Amino acid sequence: MNISNKEGRPHPRGGGEYVRAFAALATLALTVACGSPSAFAQNAYITNRNSANVSVIDTATNTVIATVPVGNGPFGVAVAPDGSKAYITNVVSNSVSAIDTGTNTVLATIPVGSEPIGVAVTPDGSKVYVANDASASVSVIATATNTVIATIVVGSPGAPNPLAVTVTPDGSKVYLSAGRPASPNYVYVISTATDSVIGTILNGFDSNPYALVITPDGDTVYVVNANFGNVAVIDTATSTVIGTIPVGSTPIGAAVTPDGSKLYVANNSSNTVSVIDIATNTVMATIASSGNPYGVAITPDGSKVYVANSTTNQVSVIDTATNTVLGAIPVGATPLAFGIFIQPTPAFAGIPGDKNCHGKSVSALADKYGSLNAAAAAFGFAKVQGLQDAIRAYCRG
Repeated sequence: MNISNKEGRPHPRGGGEYVRAFAALATLALTVACGSPSAFAQNAYITNRNSANVSVIDTATNTVIATVPVGNGPFGVAVAPDGSKAYITNVVSNSVSAIDTGTNTVLATIPVGSEPIGVAVTPDGSKVYVANDASASVSVIATATNTVIATIVVGSPGAPNPLAVTVTPDGSKVYLSAGRPASPNYVYVISTATDSVIGTILNGFDSNPYALVITPDGDTVYVVNANFGNVAVIDTATSTVIGTIPVGSTPIGAAVTPDGSKLYVANNSSNTVSVIDIATNTVMATIASSGNPYGVAITPDGSKVYVANSTTNQVSVIDTATNTVLGAIPVGATPLAFGIFIQPTPAFAGIPGDKNCHGKSVSALADKYGSLNAAAAAFGFAKVQGLQDAIRAYCRG
Protein backbone atom coordinates (compact mmCIF):
# COMPACT_ATOMS: atom_id res chain seq x y z
CA MET A 1 0.00 0.00 0.00
CA ASN A 2 1.39 3.35 -1.05
CA ILE A 3 0.65 5.15 1.46
CA SER A 4 0.45 32.02 7.96
CA ASN A 5 2.57 31.42 10.76
CA LYS A 6 2.28 34.02 13.55
CA GLU A 7 4.35 34.37 16.69
CA GLY A 8 2.75 33.31 19.96
CA ARG A 9 0.87 36.07 21.73
CA PRO A 10 2.06 36.38 25.36
CA HIS A 11 -0.21 37.57 28.09
CA PRO A 12 0.25 41.13 29.42
CA ARG A 13 3.10 41.55 31.86
CA GLY A 14 0.85 42.94 34.54
CA GLY A 15 -0.80 40.62 37.07
CA GLY A 16 0.56 38.65 39.97
CA GLU A 17 0.23 35.22 38.39
CA TYR A 18 2.52 36.15 35.51
CA VAL A 19 5.12 37.75 37.78
CA ARG A 20 5.14 34.60 39.91
CA ALA A 21 5.39 32.43 36.82
CA PHE A 22 8.31 34.43 35.44
CA ALA A 23 10.14 34.25 38.75
CA ALA A 24 9.56 30.52 39.05
CA LEU A 25 10.68 29.93 35.48
CA ALA A 26 13.83 31.95 36.01
CA THR A 27 14.68 29.96 39.13
CA LEU A 28 13.89 26.67 37.43
CA ALA A 29 16.03 27.51 34.40
CA LEU A 30 18.99 28.12 36.69
CA THR A 31 18.53 25.15 39.00
CA VAL A 32 17.64 22.31 36.63
CA ALA A 33 19.71 23.36 33.63
CA CYS A 34 16.86 22.96 31.19
CA GLY A 35 16.23 19.25 31.38
CA SER A 36 18.04 15.96 31.24
CA PRO A 37 20.48 15.09 28.43
CA SER A 38 17.96 12.63 26.96
CA ALA A 39 15.51 15.49 26.47
CA PHE A 40 17.77 16.97 23.83
CA ALA A 41 18.75 13.77 22.04
CA GLN A 42 18.38 14.17 18.30
CA ASN A 43 18.34 10.57 17.17
CA ALA A 44 16.15 9.61 14.23
CA TYR A 45 14.04 6.46 14.60
CA ILE A 46 13.45 4.87 11.18
CA THR A 47 10.85 2.12 10.83
CA ASN A 48 11.99 -0.57 8.38
CA ARG A 49 8.79 -2.32 7.30
CA ASN A 50 10.34 -5.42 5.73
CA SER A 51 13.11 -5.83 8.32
CA ALA A 52 10.77 -5.73 11.32
CA ASN A 53 13.11 -3.33 13.07
CA VAL A 54 13.98 0.30 13.69
CA SER A 55 17.26 1.92 12.67
CA VAL A 56 18.48 4.56 15.14
CA ILE A 57 20.45 7.35 13.47
CA ASP A 58 22.64 9.76 15.40
CA THR A 59 21.90 13.01 13.54
CA ALA A 60 25.15 14.57 14.79
CA THR A 61 27.24 11.97 12.93
CA ASN A 62 24.65 10.64 10.44
CA THR A 63 25.44 7.06 11.36
CA VAL A 64 23.24 4.17 12.54
CA ILE A 65 24.08 3.59 16.19
CA ALA A 66 21.50 0.88 17.00
CA THR A 67 18.96 -1.46 15.44
CA VAL A 68 15.90 -2.27 17.54
CA PRO A 69 13.74 -5.36 16.75
CA VAL A 70 10.01 -4.58 16.95
CA GLY A 71 6.81 -6.18 15.62
CA ASN A 72 5.96 -7.16 12.07
CA GLY A 73 5.52 -4.37 9.53
CA PRO A 74 6.72 -1.36 11.52
CA PHE A 75 5.21 1.71 9.94
CA GLY A 76 4.40 4.82 11.96
CA VAL A 77 6.64 6.46 14.53
CA ALA A 78 6.35 9.23 17.09
CA VAL A 79 9.12 10.38 19.41
CA ALA A 80 7.80 11.79 22.68
CA PRO A 81 8.28 15.54 23.23
CA ASP A 82 10.78 14.92 26.03
CA GLY A 83 12.75 12.52 23.82
CA SER A 84 12.56 9.66 26.32
CA LYS A 85 10.49 7.24 24.24
CA ALA A 86 9.63 6.40 20.65
CA TYR A 87 6.33 4.74 19.77
CA ILE A 88 6.21 2.44 16.73
CA THR A 89 3.08 1.10 15.01
CA ASN A 90 3.39 -2.48 13.77
CA VAL A 91 0.83 -2.73 10.96
CA VAL A 92 0.98 -6.54 10.63
CA SER A 93 1.23 -7.34 14.34
CA ASN A 94 -1.59 -4.91 15.27
CA SER A 95 0.51 -3.48 18.07
CA VAL A 96 2.59 -0.52 19.21
CA SER A 97 6.17 -0.94 20.42
CA ALA A 98 7.31 1.55 23.08
CA ILE A 99 11.08 2.08 22.82
CA ASP A 100 13.20 3.49 25.64
CA THR A 101 15.47 5.92 23.78
CA GLY A 102 18.03 5.86 26.57
CA THR A 103 18.75 2.16 26.07
CA ASN A 104 17.18 1.63 22.61
CA THR A 105 15.23 -1.35 23.86
CA VAL A 106 11.51 -2.15 23.73
CA LEU A 107 9.82 -1.36 27.04
CA ALA A 108 6.39 -2.66 26.12
CA THR A 109 4.35 -4.09 23.24
CA ILE A 110 0.80 -2.75 23.33
CA PRO A 111 -2.07 -4.42 21.41
CA VAL A 112 -4.21 -1.90 19.49
CA GLY A 113 -6.67 -2.02 16.59
CA SER A 114 -6.28 -3.60 13.18
CA GLU A 115 -3.50 -2.30 10.92
CA PRO A 116 -2.23 0.66 12.96
CA ILE A 117 -0.63 3.32 10.76
CA GLY A 118 -0.19 6.82 12.21
CA VAL A 119 0.78 7.65 15.79
CA ALA A 120 1.17 10.85 17.81
CA VAL A 121 2.05 11.80 21.39
CA THR A 122 0.42 14.62 23.35
CA PRO A 123 2.68 17.57 24.29
CA ASP A 124 2.66 16.56 27.96
CA GLY A 125 3.62 13.00 27.03
CA SER A 126 0.68 11.46 28.87
CA LYS A 127 -1.20 9.90 25.95
CA VAL A 128 -0.50 8.32 22.56
CA TYR A 129 -3.08 8.31 19.75
CA VAL A 130 -2.94 5.52 17.15
CA ALA A 131 -4.85 5.47 13.84
CA ASN A 132 -6.10 1.93 13.11
CA ASP A 133 -6.61 1.73 9.35
CA ALA A 134 -8.60 -1.51 9.07
CA SER A 135 -10.71 -1.19 12.22
CA ALA A 136 -11.79 2.43 11.60
CA SER A 137 -10.78 3.52 15.06
CA VAL A 138 -8.22 5.38 17.14
CA SER A 139 -6.61 3.70 20.13
CA VAL A 140 -5.67 5.93 23.07
CA ILE A 141 -2.71 4.71 25.11
CA ALA A 142 -1.86 5.94 28.61
CA THR A 143 1.93 6.23 28.68
CA ALA A 144 2.08 5.75 32.45
CA THR A 145 0.77 2.20 32.14
CA ASN A 146 1.32 1.44 28.43
CA THR A 147 -2.28 0.30 28.14
CA VAL A 148 -5.18 1.29 25.88
CA ILE A 149 -7.58 3.42 27.92
CA ALA A 150 -10.04 4.34 25.16
CA THR A 151 -11.03 3.41 21.62
CA ILE A 152 -12.56 6.10 19.44
CA VAL A 153 -14.69 4.71 16.61
CA VAL A 154 -14.72 6.88 13.48
CA GLY A 155 -16.61 4.60 11.08
CA SER A 156 -17.46 1.01 10.25
CA PRO A 157 -14.63 -1.50 9.63
CA GLY A 158 -13.01 -0.76 6.29
CA ALA A 159 -14.20 2.85 6.38
CA PRO A 160 -13.09 5.56 6.67
CA ASN A 161 -9.53 4.17 6.82
CA PRO A 162 -7.80 6.33 9.47
CA LEU A 163 -4.22 7.02 8.44
CA ALA A 164 -2.44 9.81 10.31
CA VAL A 165 -2.84 11.74 13.55
CA THR A 166 -1.38 14.96 14.90
CA VAL A 167 -1.92 16.80 18.19
CA THR A 168 -2.33 20.55 18.57
CA PRO A 169 0.46 22.41 20.40
CA ASP A 170 -1.80 23.06 23.38
CA GLY A 171 -2.72 19.37 23.57
CA SER A 172 -6.46 20.00 23.38
CA LYS A 173 -7.26 18.37 20.03
CA VAL A 174 -6.17 15.58 17.71
CA TYR A 175 -6.58 15.83 13.94
CA LEU A 176 -7.06 12.54 12.09
CA SER A 177 -6.86 12.01 8.33
CA ALA A 178 -9.12 9.34 6.87
CA GLY A 179 -9.63 8.33 3.27
CA ARG A 180 -11.86 5.62 1.90
CA PRO A 181 -11.47 4.95 -1.86
CA ALA A 182 -14.14 6.40 -4.16
CA SER A 183 -15.80 8.19 -1.25
CA PRO A 184 -15.77 11.55 0.51
CA ASN A 185 -12.60 11.85 2.58
CA TYR A 186 -12.46 13.68 5.89
CA VAL A 187 -10.28 15.10 8.61
CA TYR A 188 -11.72 14.27 12.01
CA VAL A 189 -11.28 16.52 15.05
CA ILE A 190 -10.97 14.71 18.39
CA SER A 191 -11.10 16.24 21.87
CA THR A 192 -8.30 14.94 24.09
CA ALA A 193 -10.36 15.83 27.18
CA THR A 194 -13.20 13.46 26.26
CA ASP A 195 -11.49 11.27 23.65
CA SER A 196 -14.42 11.72 21.33
CA VAL A 197 -14.97 13.13 17.84
CA ILE A 198 -16.10 16.76 18.03
CA GLY A 199 -16.00 17.70 14.36
CA THR A 200 -15.36 16.64 10.76
CA ILE A 201 -13.84 18.57 7.88
CA LEU A 202 -14.56 17.53 4.29
CA ASN A 203 -11.25 17.07 2.50
CA GLY A 204 -12.43 16.06 -0.97
CA PHE A 205 -13.71 13.01 -2.83
CA ASP A 206 -11.17 10.17 -3.00
CA SER A 207 -8.31 12.50 -2.03
CA ASN A 208 -6.52 9.72 -0.09
CA PRO A 209 -5.14 11.98 2.69
CA TYR A 210 -1.96 10.77 4.34
CA ALA A 211 0.28 12.86 6.55
CA LEU A 212 -1.14 15.85 8.34
CA VAL A 213 0.90 18.35 10.32
CA ILE A 214 0.10 21.44 12.34
CA THR A 215 2.01 24.71 12.53
CA PRO A 216 3.69 25.61 15.84
CA ASP A 217 1.13 28.34 16.50
CA GLY A 218 -1.72 25.85 16.06
CA ASP A 219 -3.46 28.01 13.46
CA THR A 220 -3.08 25.78 10.40
CA VAL A 221 -3.23 22.08 9.61
CA TYR A 222 -1.67 20.85 6.36
CA VAL A 223 -3.09 17.64 4.89
CA VAL A 224 -1.16 15.74 2.22
CA ASN A 225 -3.54 14.35 -0.42
CA ALA A 226 -1.85 11.44 -2.21
CA ASN A 227 -4.42 11.08 -4.99
CA PHE A 228 -4.66 14.80 -5.73
CA GLY A 229 -0.95 15.63 -5.66
CA ASN A 230 -1.57 18.57 -3.39
CA VAL A 231 -1.61 19.79 0.19
CA ALA A 232 -4.88 21.04 1.67
CA VAL A 233 -4.69 24.03 4.02
CA ILE A 234 -7.09 23.93 6.98
CA ASP A 235 -7.81 26.96 9.15
CA THR A 236 -8.20 25.53 12.66
CA ALA A 237 -10.26 28.51 13.83
CA THR A 238 -13.02 27.80 11.29
CA SER A 239 -12.33 24.09 10.63
CA THR A 240 -12.47 24.68 6.89
CA VAL A 241 -10.18 24.03 3.94
CA ILE A 242 -9.06 27.49 2.79
CA GLY A 243 -6.84 26.45 -0.09
CA THR A 244 -4.66 23.79 -1.73
CA ILE A 245 -1.01 23.78 -2.78
CA PRO A 246 0.05 21.67 -5.82
CA VAL A 247 3.13 19.54 -5.14
CA GLY A 248 4.54 16.38 -6.75
CA SER A 249 2.94 13.03 -7.53
CA THR A 250 1.61 10.90 -4.66
CA PRO A 251 2.72 13.01 -1.70
CA ILE A 252 2.93 10.97 1.50
CA GLY A 253 4.96 12.45 4.35
CA ALA A 254 5.35 16.01 5.60
CA ALA A 255 7.06 18.04 8.32
CA VAL A 256 7.04 21.69 9.42
CA THR A 257 10.22 23.46 10.51
CA PRO A 258 10.31 24.39 14.22
CA ASP A 259 10.05 28.10 13.41
CA GLY A 260 6.93 27.48 11.33
CA SER A 261 8.40 29.00 8.17
CA LYS A 262 8.60 26.00 5.85
CA LEU A 263 6.79 22.76 5.08
CA TYR A 264 8.66 19.81 3.53
CA VAL A 265 6.57 17.27 1.58
CA ALA A 266 7.80 13.90 0.26
CA ASN A 267 6.38 13.10 -3.19
CA ASN A 268 6.52 9.31 -3.39
CA SER A 269 5.90 8.74 -7.11
CA SER A 270 7.81 11.72 -8.50
CA ASN A 271 10.89 11.15 -6.30
CA THR A 272 11.03 14.74 -5.10
CA VAL A 273 10.62 16.79 -1.95
CA SER A 274 8.58 19.99 -2.22
CA VAL A 275 9.52 22.92 0.01
CA ILE A 276 6.56 25.18 0.79
CA ASP A 277 6.89 28.75 2.06
CA ILE A 278 4.23 28.87 4.79
CA ALA A 279 3.97 32.67 4.67
CA THR A 280 2.68 32.49 1.07
CA ASN A 281 1.59 28.83 0.85
CA THR A 282 3.56 28.39 -2.37
CA VAL A 283 6.30 25.95 -3.40
CA MET A 284 9.64 27.73 -3.09
CA ALA A 285 11.89 24.80 -4.07
CA THR A 286 11.78 21.22 -5.36
CA ILE A 287 14.54 18.86 -4.29
CA ALA A 288 15.36 15.78 -6.35
CA SER A 289 15.22 12.57 -4.34
CA SER A 290 15.20 8.87 -5.17
CA GLY A 291 13.75 5.64 -3.96
CA ASN A 292 10.13 6.70 -3.42
CA PRO A 293 10.44 9.06 -0.44
CA TYR A 294 8.01 8.44 2.40
CA GLY A 295 8.39 9.85 5.91
CA VAL A 296 9.91 13.26 6.70
CA ALA A 297 11.19 14.77 9.95
CA ILE A 298 13.26 17.79 10.95
CA THR A 299 15.86 18.25 13.68
CA PRO A 300 14.81 20.43 16.65
CA ASP A 301 17.19 23.21 15.58
CA GLY A 302 15.61 23.23 12.12
CA SER A 303 18.92 22.78 10.30
CA LYS A 304 18.37 19.37 8.70
CA VAL A 305 15.55 17.38 7.13
CA TYR A 306 15.62 13.58 7.07
CA VAL A 307 13.67 11.69 4.39
CA ALA A 308 13.08 7.92 4.35
CA ASN A 309 13.48 6.49 0.83
CA SER A 310 11.42 3.30 0.82
CA THR A 311 12.87 1.47 -2.20
CA THR A 312 16.56 2.35 -1.92
CA ASN A 313 16.74 1.54 1.79
CA GLN A 314 18.33 4.87 2.62
CA VAL A 315 17.58 8.05 4.53
CA SER A 316 18.46 11.31 2.76
CA VAL A 317 19.72 14.33 4.67
CA ILE A 318 18.74 17.80 3.44
CA ASP A 319 20.31 21.10 4.50
CA THR A 320 17.43 23.52 5.15
CA ALA A 321 19.62 26.58 4.57
CA THR A 322 20.36 25.59 0.97
CA ASN A 323 17.67 22.94 0.31
CA THR A 324 20.32 20.58 -1.02
CA VAL A 325 20.93 16.91 -0.25
CA LEU A 326 23.98 16.43 1.97
CA GLY A 327 24.10 12.64 1.71
CA ALA A 328 22.31 9.35 2.36
CA ILE A 329 22.43 6.86 5.24
CA PRO A 330 21.87 3.10 4.65
CA VAL A 331 19.17 1.59 6.90
CA GLY A 332 16.97 -1.52 6.86
CA ALA A 333 14.58 -2.88 4.26
CA THR A 334 11.76 -0.60 3.12
CA PRO A 335 12.15 2.36 5.47
CA LEU A 336 8.89 4.28 5.91
CA ALA A 337 9.30 6.39 9.07
CA PHE A 338 5.77 7.74 8.81
CA GLY A 339 5.47 10.42 11.48
CA ILE A 340 7.64 12.49 13.81
CA PHE A 341 10.69 10.24 13.97
CA ILE A 342 13.00 12.88 15.52
CA GLN A 343 12.25 14.53 18.86
CA PRO A 344 10.11 17.61 18.16
CA THR A 345 10.88 21.04 19.54
CA PRO A 346 8.83 21.36 22.76
CA ALA A 347 5.82 23.62 22.21
CA PHE A 348 6.50 25.33 25.54
CA ALA A 349 10.17 26.05 24.89
CA GLY A 350 11.78 29.44 24.63
CA ILE A 351 12.38 30.39 21.02
CA PRO A 352 16.12 30.11 20.15
CA GLY A 353 17.80 33.49 20.49
CA ASP A 354 15.28 34.95 22.92
CA LYS A 355 16.75 37.28 25.52
CA ASN A 356 16.22 35.30 28.71
CA CYS A 357 16.27 31.68 27.58
CA HIS A 358 19.41 31.98 25.45
CA GLY A 359 18.15 29.37 23.02
CA LYS A 360 17.58 26.75 25.71
CA SER A 361 14.33 25.01 26.52
CA VAL A 362 12.64 25.10 29.89
CA SER A 363 11.22 21.65 29.26
CA ALA A 364 12.46 20.62 32.70
CA LEU A 365 9.08 21.89 33.91
CA ALA A 366 7.51 18.66 32.68
CA ASP A 367 10.18 16.56 34.38
CA LYS A 368 9.91 18.45 37.66
CA TYR A 369 6.11 18.40 37.94
CA GLY A 370 5.37 15.17 36.11
CA SER A 371 3.47 16.79 33.22
CA LEU A 372 2.75 20.17 31.70
CA ASN A 373 -0.77 20.07 33.13
CA ALA A 374 0.65 19.66 36.62
CA ALA A 375 3.17 22.46 36.01
CA ALA A 376 0.40 24.78 34.80
CA ALA A 377 -1.65 24.05 37.92
CA ALA A 378 1.38 24.65 40.15
CA PHE A 379 1.84 28.11 38.65
CA GLY A 380 -1.84 28.97 38.88
CA PHE A 381 -2.82 28.61 35.22
CA ALA A 382 -6.14 27.04 34.27
CA LYS A 383 -4.71 25.63 31.04
CA VAL A 384 -1.33 24.62 29.63
CA GLN A 385 -1.71 27.33 26.99
CA GLY A 386 -1.51 30.00 29.70
CA LEU A 387 1.76 28.54 30.96
CA GLN A 388 3.10 28.33 27.40
CA ASP A 389 2.29 31.99 26.78
CA ALA A 390 3.96 33.00 30.04
CA ILE A 391 7.09 31.05 29.10
CA ARG A 392 7.25 32.71 25.71
CA ALA A 393 6.81 36.13 27.30
CA TYR A 394 9.51 35.38 29.88
CA CYS A 395 11.95 34.08 27.28
CA ARG A 396 11.52 37.12 25.06
CA GLY A 397 12.46 39.41 27.95
